[in-house]
Amino acid sequence: MIPGLLIVALYGCSDDKPEKPQAQEPKTEDQAQSETDGKNDTPEKASEPKEDSTNEELPLPTTLDELAQRPAGFTGYLSTIDAEDQKKIDELTKELPDITDEPSEEELDAYYSQLLSIYQQDFVGPEDLINQLEFQSIGSPDVEDPRKQFKENLNVMVILDASGSMGKSLGNQTQMEAAQTAITNFVQGLPDNANVGLRIYGQEGSGSSADKALSCGSSELIYPIGPYDSTTFSAALTKAKPAGWTPIQLALNEAQKDLASFKGDQNTNIVYLVSDGISTCDDDPVAAAESLYNSDITPIVNVIGFNVDSDGQKQLKAVANATNGSYQDVQNAQGLQDQLDQAKKVAEKWQQWKISQEGNIGYEQTNNYLDIFSYHTDEFKKYVDERQQIGFTLTYLLQQHEKMSQQSHDYLINKNMEYHKWIEQEYDKLRTNLEALNDKNYAETIKKLEETYQQNKTP
Repeated sequence: MIPGLLIVALYGCSDDKPEKPQAQEPKTEDQAQSETDGKNDTPEKASEPKEDSTNEELPLPTTLDELAQRPAGFTGYLSTIDAEDQKKIDELTKELPDITDEPSEEELDAYYSQLLSIYQQDFVGPEDLINQLEFQSIGSPDVEDPRKQFKENLNVMVILDASGSMGKSLGNQTQMEAAQTAITNFVQGLPDNANVGLRIYGQEGSGSSADKALSCGSSELIYPIGPYDSTTFSAALTKAKPAGWTPIQLALNEAQKDLASFKGDQNTNIVYLVSDGISTCDDDPVAAAESLYNSDITPIVNVIGFNVDSDGQKQLKAVANATNGSYQDVQNAQGLQDQLDQAKKVAEKWQQWKISQEGNIGYEQTNNYLDIFSYHTDEFKKYVDERQQIGFTLTYLLQQHEKMSQQSHDYLINKNMEYHKWIEQEYDKLRTNLEALNDKNYAETIKKLEETYQQNKTP
């Protein structure tokens, strides 16, 4: 009998804010004229603001969920004593309003809001961590959902985006090369009695309008689901080369056919969608994901965005939401590897279950504490970096350009400190609550987390 099914669908996306994309899907006339007809999104540098992150006045968030919804701005580090960095600061702040006279508090608050938008970090809200913990709860003895209970078999299927945008540079390698390395490391660490499969899509044609039909109809199962063989798998993976458009719906529909014999009553099925952007083939990935999710395969569907822009994030999150799965946004090769390693933890727990036929609550709680600690550490670094960069910029604008009075500077510095103190307190509160809940069983922990999140979630 073939072990249960863990599907990993890779749609390239990026957290890595690379220097500048080198290889891209060519932009066609169709793409230039229509948001939905063959649109190819080009990610910015890792440290550059995303396209919809203009220096507009946004209200300050009142919850961590609202904080996570704010579009990221420039997230790199700029030194106020480096000549080149000073030029960058001047460029980023050139649209800020004039406050050299005697601005009102309202005007200063608006100024701070625009400055914050420039340096806005890409914060992660509690929903993402809750979804990750929920995924890690698979196989726990107190989880009642049959979909998340371990079965006799475990299978892993990787669905890899082979569209042209996967040729973008991540520094010393392309997105495709980074994905291939991460996938290889992932499958090598799976239990021996788990199966693996590999499907690619968008691997034919090019990004031109003339090749759209060909490319949007291309998806191939290059490693049929079965025991992992390193030589055969590596050879199959080399067939994945960045080429054409992005037929996400087709890939999901074909994956459902691949998995048709792996019924959920005997297989633990987990699906990862990893993409570097929005579907470009005038299709409906959400409907395809719903069909897969509601089939008798009963998979768990997760989505990873690999170097993805805001439009791509919206679509991929919709896919995850439609299947009660998680969406994780990664910016670089290590981020992709880390997310795949979450699935590896589930596979290791399944192997242990196969041996003992029972869960290990202590092991699960320890992993949860580590996940909570890692999440808190990542977010802590973001609000420290954001606070410092804004503070340094304010002092630079005062001392180097005299663009504000000392009084205005002090008001803005104080506002900056108070705002980031609020962020720190909110994340500390969240960490305390999560750790307290982690002392309970998995089912109760997830229930309490979701109740708390729904109470705080903005409409």
